[in-house]
Amino acid sequence: MSMNPSIPAVSAQQQPSRADAITDLYRHHAIGFIRMALLLVGDQESAEDVVQEAFCGLHRNWRGLDDPSRVLSYLRVAVLNGSRSVLRARRRAWLRPVRHDPPVWSAEAAAMATEERRVLLAALAGLPPRQREILALRYYADMADAEIAATLGVARGTVASTASRALTALASRLKEEM
Repeated sequence: MSMNPSIPAVSAQQQPSRADAITDLYRHHAIGFIRMALLLVGDQESAEDVVQEAFCGLHRNWRGLDDPSRVLSYLRVAVLNGSRSVLRARRRAWLRPVRHDPPVWSAEAAAMATEERRVLLAALAGLPPRQREILALRYYADMADAEIAATLGVARGTVASTASRALTALASRLKEEM
């Protein structure tokens, strides 16, 4: 029985299970995380794999979460780190003697995207990884500079200056393409 009469007692059977909670999180946030990962890695399949691994990691580490209200932050960082791992693996594969074709947009994604969107994504792909990450977190995840700084473990000023350089470079690349 609850000690506070205004808060009803909740039995263990009434609380959602870990699997139900994660399923609900996936249902509401997976598409957004896949889109963010797509901006970072450049192809749908890798983006989906990154997000799936982030949710699997959440499932494995559910009991270790200190603050359940930070689950979305945990997932955001996991997607960001997973995207970095994909890009590192690609870079290592590129340096091997057997060359692989660079990642390309899937036919389905290219068919759905407009020409302007494809040009923008190509210009984003040409930016250094840190600049891409900051722009994705700022404009796609709609995070404030302070939140981005905390997520990436850098100073807020670094976020602002890197974003400024990224936008300048992006504008220059887009002018060249248009």
